[in-house]
Amino acid sequence: MKNKIFKTNDSYIGLILRATLAIVIFPHGAQKLFGWFGGYGFSGTMGFFTETVGLPWIIGFLVIVLESIGAIALLAGFATRIIALFYILLALGITFTSHIENGFFMNWFGNQAGEGYEYFILWIGIALALTIIGGGKYSMDRSMKVNA
Repeated sequence: MKNKIFKTNDSYIGLILRATLAIVIFPHGAQKLFGWFGGYGFSGTMGFFTETVGLPWIIGFLVIVLESIGAIALLAGFATRIIALFYILLALGITFTSHIENGFFMNWFGNQAGEGYEYFILWIGIALALTIIGGGKYSMDRSMKVNA
């Protein structure tokens, strides 16, 4: 099982993909956890998730942890496949609960009710690739000595 989770190769592709995904997702997590970048911080976000959206507290908590601490772990290449798989599930959940009704396109010109789901297709594509290939070069997964 350890081999399936941590196995990777020495390719720069995994490094590029995981750095890209982590850099894009971390600011969203930092908004939710720390209140950075105009976010509401942990308690504000938890209140929104549980009271307004109606999510169970554990799901709200896991979203915050996955988008913040998970992004740091992904950047380091730790348990890349597991985090990427959870990112796929998270992106699907966000898409189908908050964005699908707004159509495909992002709301570039402010003429839609909200943002579309095109961003999440990219997110899912990158995460799917990482689930398949692993963390690649300079990943903590590589240091587990179960490389391809």
